[in-house]
Amino acid sequence: MPGEPRTLALAPGGAMRLRWAAWGVMAAGMVTVSLLLAPGPTGWLGAALAIIMLAIAVIDWHRFIIPDPLNALGLVLGLIAAATAAPEAWTEALAVALLRAAVLAGCFLLLRLGYRRLRGRDGLGLGDVKLAGVAGAWLDWPMLPIAVQIAALSALAGALLAGHARGQALHARTRVPFGLFLAPAIWLVWALQTALPLLAD
Repeated sequence: MPGEPRTLALAPGGAMRLRWAAWGVMAAGMVTVSLLLAPGPTGWLGAALAIIMLAIAVIDWHRFIIPDPLNALGLVLGLIAAATAAPEAWTEALAVALLRAAVLAGCFLLLRLGYRRLRGRDGLGLGDVKLAGVAGAWLDWPMLPIAVQIAALSALAGALLAGHARGQALHARTRVPFGLFLAPAIWLVWALQTALPLLAD
């Protein structure tokens, strides 16, 4: 009718195509950045990390689950990256990467068990615990808390924004797909970790 406000809405199929196009552009950008930061095997491993972390984020967003095969692949590639970065001392680098993975996964597991004991329900999924192990394999000790803080703050902000959009207040039972935020944070901090020596030169 003349004079009535007009709204522009995407059809469900169009919205889905737009969403997948956005994920594709993001994946291409992350892969490109990985290869630019570290040409050679390290860059290709970083590119693979980008794809895996993005896949984990998408799946956890839609299904609230992190597939074990993706976590396992991310862990294996992280160990390969650690060994590749120190070819003359690859056994030591591999041991340190495994130690970091075990420590961070152990911290997440303790957090999961503590929350369950206090609240009587799970507040952190086992997939998130395993994903923390992936972070430990890829990131140096000083970078681990940075990745966790980025993920936690972005998850809180995302939950607040989503709740506001739905007109719902954030409460203790609000479900948040933490992998959606932790997985990209792992790649982001890996990229920062890789870029720092370049910036220092």
